[in-house]
Amino acid sequence: MAYTKIHAIKATVDKAIDYICNPDKTDEQIYVSSYACAPETAAIDFKYTLDHCRENSPNKAYHLIQAFAPGEVSYEEAHRIGKELADKVLEGKYSYVLTTHIDKGHIHNHIIFCAADNIEHNKYHDCKQSYYHIRKLSDELCKAHNLSIIIPGGERGKKYKEWQSDQNGSTWKTQLRRDINFCIKSASTYEDFLLLMRAKGYEIKGESFEESAAKYISFRPLDKERFVRGSMKSLGKEYTKERIWERIEIKRERKSVIPKKTTLPAGSLIPRMKNSKTVPDSSNGQLSRI
Repeated sequence: MAYTKIHAIKATVDKAIDYICNPDKTDEQIYVSSYACAPETAAIDFKYTLDHCRENSPNKAYHLIQAFAPGEVSYEEAHRIGKELADKVLEGKYSYVLTTHIDKGHIHNHIIFCAADNIEHNKYHDCKQSYYHIRKLSDELCKAHNLSIIIPGGERGKKYKEWQSDQNGSTWKTQLRRDINFCIKSASTYEDFLLLMRAKGYEIKGESFEESAAKYISFRPLDKERFVRGSMKSLGKEYTKERIWERIEIKRERKSVIPKKTTLPAGSLIPRMKNSKTVPDSSNGQLSRI
């Protein structure tokens, strides 16, 4: 299984290439390849191509990362898959440097390619459609190499570390879901839920159901800069404010119909008799032998 992410490089292309070619990460540069350039001079080669580009875009290169699940692929095979992916995505038009990093718990490829092609000097257009095309090609290659593939519906460009942490339940979004679930179970009302979440250190906005209120409830832990929405896309359908309110109400309704257990008054003793049982007599409240 391979997870992919791509981002633009607007400056310091040389530093980015130096990083991915680090001998400590590439087994002394055994797993370094390139196309239409040399790794040592790739930044200069990219600049030459960009100087002939007519489009006024700040992007100088793109950095594509392809990360594999631990133990699923060898160094050589990962590098081979990375080259096949680069060739399929770039179609021989763009110069690129490919390296395979083997210093982490998971093997991953880095592909840095020039933002302009070598033929017509047009800029590469990074968008949602182009990303899903990359992911589709990566999945096809993984399937061809008998590797597992990405489950459809995943987030765009999720980092492998984030995916791995999510599997271990340690990302802050996973923790947020756990805290929401816990507070729903503990709360008697929606207002109780909000108090419990704030007591856990979350800042909350958009919680009101008034017409002027925001569409989504949003949560932010104290150590995070951004809020995360309680929406189907961000946390899932069980974490919208409407669904949170429903879950609390359903729980409260269930509690109201569960009959209370009948207990004897404090201090009451039920005598135990040999070879006999005693039960409360419903007619007079006395203990009867059966």
